[in-house]
This record gives sequence, structure tokens and C-alpha cells, in this order.
Amino acid sequence: MNIVFFVTGLLFVSGVGYAASNNRKDIRLTPILKMIAAQLVLAFLLLNTSIGIDLIRFISKGFDVLMKLGISGVDFVFGGLENNGVSNFFLDVLLPIIFISVLIGILNHFRILPLIIRYAGLILSKLNGMGKLENYIAVSSAFLGQSEVFLTTKKQLGQISRKRLYTLCTSAMSAVSIAIVGAYMTMLEPRYVVVAIVVNILSALIVANIMNPYDLDDEEDLPLVEEEAGKPSFFQMISESILDGLKVAIIVAAMLIGFIALMNLVNELFLWATHLSFQSILGYIFAPVAFLMGVPQSDIVQAGSIMATKIVTNEFVAMLNFKEIAGGLSPKTIGIVSVFLVSFANFGSIGIITGSVKALHERQGDVVAKFGLKLLLGSTLASVLSATIIGVFL
Repeated sequence: MNIVFFVTGLLFVSGVGYAASNNRKDIRLTPILKMIAAQLVLAFLLLNTSIGIDLIRFISKGFDVLMKLGISGVDFVFGGLENNGVSNFFLDVLLPIIFISVLIGILNHFRILPLIIRYAGLILSKLNGMGKLENYIAVSSAFLGQSEVFLTTKKQLGQISRKRLYTLCTSAMSAVSIAIVGAYMTMLEPRYVVVAIVVNILSALIVANIMNPYDLDDEEDLPLVEEEAGKPSFFQMISESILDGLKVAIIVAAMLIGFIALMNLVNELFLWATHLSFQSILGYIFAPVAFLMGVPQSDIVQAGSIMATKIVTNEFVAMLNFKEIAGGLSPKTIGIVSVFLVSFANFGSIGIITGSVKALHERQGDVVAKFGLKLLLGSTLASVLSATIIGVFL
């Protein structure tokens, strides 16, 4: 049955993507099939082999240690504010992001992370035949996040076409920032977080190849990253990374406060008018999609509700809701929904990406704003594809 649902999920993604494609006749099947095959191999290795399981366990323990180290700094400043034995989401999940942000800053400062990203992107380009810039953004988005990634290519933004810009933004919106991966692991099984990050890179490029195919001439393939003038000193970088991490923590906290309260208000209004909650209605709307992805029929409404919540609000709100109901769901549902949740594909991200690009290049920011909804569609299809791939091995 897993193979059947792999086919139905794949047909759903390709069918919707084909219907929304801006150039159907130039869709290239070979690189798409190569990337799907690579996803299946990677998912199998990570979930079903001793090496993959050990690797995920190592990464999970690593982030667990980092989160505990981050909490040690939080406890020094805010010690005594928590009740004994009671976890505080802001203190224990969000504020440790500051410490992880510092580590990312250090890896960037010494050119370790850019080196990894560059060569991973070059290897990926051999697989799919796409431009170096497209593959660089696809890989770097998984490390840096949807807004920060454009800072590394700000000199190229003004020189790329509308089609290339859509592909870059789809990759950014289909990824997550490594700075908040530790926070995700407190709400989802770590193995699904790790696998989703890896598989999402290819899913975004597959969907972009369907919805936005184009030929890239050699002269258009711009240099990847140029050394920035006036590189900050080590301790200046540390200070800036700390502030960046604090901004992320506060922004996520503010979004959670606003979105959860708004969702509760909408639910109350729907309960008053229809005796059904807004999330229940969304669950019935998205249930067919969940079924095609391989979610067991008994769980499709609840899974659809969580998926819709993520798109309408953000992944943190959806993960918190998912954590409350996961105990009553099948292991397969938990795996599929978990992978679907690990991305920035939601309405709010349209504004974040548009603002990020516009801040660096105003004209290109206006271009992104015009295809915002199509960008959300593409990144959501990428999440559906990733979750479908994982379902094959559950």
C-alpha cells in the first residue's frame, strides 16, 4: 500500500504543479526523476539503515546538548522565574536559539559553513543540471533560513530573471533555519526533522522544475558568493549573532501570541455560527490531500487540520497543536505530518520573503510580491512531496 500512496501523492503534486506551470512544454522529466530517486535513497538510508539511524541519533544528541547549553545561559539570567518541573516554552525552547545563532555565526565567520554549502550545491547541480545559483540557494536555505539566505546573494539579485527568482524563493520558503531546528526537535521526533531538512532541498527543486521550467545559458550562471568588504571582527560578529538570535526568538514568540489568539477567536466565531471549529472545517477540506499522501483514513481529518493550520498560521502553531493530539495518531501519521510541518510554507512567509528581497533590491521585491500566492502553492507542494516520500518507509 505504501507504493500506491507514493504514486497517488506524486500524481497529486505533479498534477497540481502541471496545472499551475508557466511553461508546460519545457518540463524536463529526466532531472525530476533523478531527484525523486535521490530522495528515496536518502530517506531509506536515514530511516532504515544502521548508519542512517546512528547519524540521526548523533545529530539529535548534538542539538540536545546545544539546547541544554543554551538553557544554561537562560537559567543564569532568568533563573527562578520557572516553577519546579514546569517547562516554559519561551525560556526553554525559544531563547536557546540565541546560542545556536552564535554558533552559526562562528561557522560563517571562519568560512566553514559557506564551504560546506558551496560544495553540496555543486554536487547537487551535477544531479539536476540546474544553475549553480539555484542549487546554492536550495542548500544554503536549509542552513540559513528564508530571509538570511538572500543576504549572501544580494549582488546577484538585480541580475536574475523573474523565472530564476521564483525558483530561488521557492527553495527559501520550503526550507527552515538551522537556528530553530533545536526548537523543532522539542516538539517533533528529531529523526523526522533531520530527514525533512534533507528531502525538502530536492522537493523544492522538483516542484520548481514542474511549475517554473526554463533553460539556463552558461553566461547567465552568475558567480555564487563574493567576499564582503569590511568583514566584522570576531567579537563584533558574536555580538551581532546574539542580537540576531534574540530577534528570531522574540519574533517567533510574538507570532505565536498573535496567531494562537487569532485562531482561538476564529474558532469561537465558527463554533457560535456553525457548531464546528475553524480547524475542524479545515481538516475536512485538507483530508483528501492527507489521504493521497498516505495518512491512514482514521487520521485524515486530524492530519488535514494540522496541515491547514500550518499554512494559515505557521509551523510553530501547528507543531504545538500537533503535539497535543499526536498520542492518538498512528506512527505513520505522525511521521508524514511531522515532515510536512518542517518548512516555512505559510501565508506569513510570503511577506517575510517579499520584504527580505525588497530590502536588498526594490524592483525584485515587487516581482516576488506579484507571484506570492504561487510561491505558497509551490512550497506547499514541496512539503506534500517530502511527506509522501517519507510515507514510503513508514
